[in-house]
Amino acid sequence: MLDRRKFLLQSALAGTGLLVGPTLASFAGSPNEKVVIGAVGTNSRGFYLAKMLALLPNVEIGYVCDVDANVLAKTIAEIEKVSGKKPKGYNDVRKLLAEKDLDAIVIATPDHWHAPAALMAVQAGKHVYVEKPCSHNPAEGELLIAAQQRYGKLIQMGNQRRSFPNVQQAMKELQEGLIGRVYFAKGWYANSRKSIGFGKAAPVPSHLDFDLWQGPAPRRPFKDNLVHYNWHWFWHWGTGEALNNGTHEIDVMRWGLGVDFPIRVVSAGGRYAFNDDWETPDTQTITLEFPNKTAMLWESRSCNPHEVEGSGRGVVFYGEKGTMVIPGGDDYKIFGMDNKLVREVKTNLQKADATNTMGMGERLDSMHLLNFVDAIRGKAKLTSPITEGHRSTLLAQLGNISWRTGRALQCDPSNGHILNDKEAMQYWTREYAPGWEMKL
Repeated sequence: MLDRRKFLLQSALAGTGLLVGPTLASFAGSPNEKVVIGAVGTNSRGFYLAKMLALLPNVEIGYVCDVDANVLAKTIAEIEKVSGKKPKGYNDVRKLLAEKDLDAIVIATPDHWHAPAALMAVQAGKHVYVEKPCSHNPAEGELLIAAQQRYGKLIQMGNQRRSFPNVQQAMKELQEGLIGRVYFAKGWYANSRKSIGFGKAAPVPSHLDFDLWQGPAPRRPFKDNLVHYNWHWFWHWGTGEALNNGTHEIDVMRWGLGVDFPIRVVSAGGRYAFNDDWETPDTQTITLEFPNKTAMLWESRSCNPHEVEGSGRGVVFYGEKGTMVIPGGDDYKIFGMDNKLVREVKTNLQKADATNTMGMGERLDSMHLLNFVDAIRGKAKLTSPITEGHRSTLLAQLGNISWRTGRALQCDPSNGHILNDKEAMQYWTREYAPGWEMKL
């Protein structure tokens, strides 16, 4: 079923050069080019990803998996409406992965499930698209790299700016010296999140399998302010704003500066806006220094939406000969040392919805998904393989570890490991529920 929405999305992608020539022809005419995907965790972002994938040529959402029966039913109905074919539903990803015609899964579960589900998938012979962050803690990211190398399946992280054409062009221009040597970058994220209050013990809703929802995490009692979104702000399941959103800006800054692992990390901030159950910082700065005499700063204001450079999120690069501003989406501006605008590059796709918790906009986000399915077909290289995804995720994780310990971290620039600090290294991994330990 090729409805108007599907036609518009495919036309937009074709306009970017991502669906042209023999590739588009093969999508339309070759059944063995079809990629069958299972969507895992579909309440919010996963629901959005599943619908976008269903609109791509020769991609089938054959399966949907969610621990909430209401979410599962809603997603199945929507995918059938969009694609004309009803996907099969599961509540347990382990059972889903036994399906033989399944090529890949897309993971948009709570953070504590990201790496365990990805590991299970590659061990079952499936490719993986895992939303950011790729891991709940640094050890999981390292394990995913090892798993990808052992099992030979693709693992792409959902830091979609890696597939935005203008951002790719901007990074190329930085590396070619457009603004001279780039030595400092600043990123930010601002939103107007409300208080989550104080949760009360409550019966688990009949439609939610809370035991499976917790999965790899040691069991804790159900509270009425946890599911479906507020888990982000609890360390046991989530990773705070630094990884929920900061991963995007930190990834672009790392890309533009041409760096991998830091030598020093320091973070400050707190839960300042409200007094409630929220454990992670709602206001936070993370500063990272690198061995090539560069540094970056990321700033989070979860509860104050005042924009910087006209956007609720974005990145600025400072160089010897000028400045580059990327205000969150696929646009950028170049300024000279006199602060005058030299050039502005605007996207021809859509204006980014910078702080929408569902996504930036389907035309922009679909480019990263298309890169993933094209890589499965052997027609492209991943723009964000797990090696890159882990490095950017790790920078944000190190920021959180610095905040939780209350001190600066000295790091090994070859792998990012924390030096001479046993207390900080306790956060490198986590405790798992019995029987859920991650093992190669």
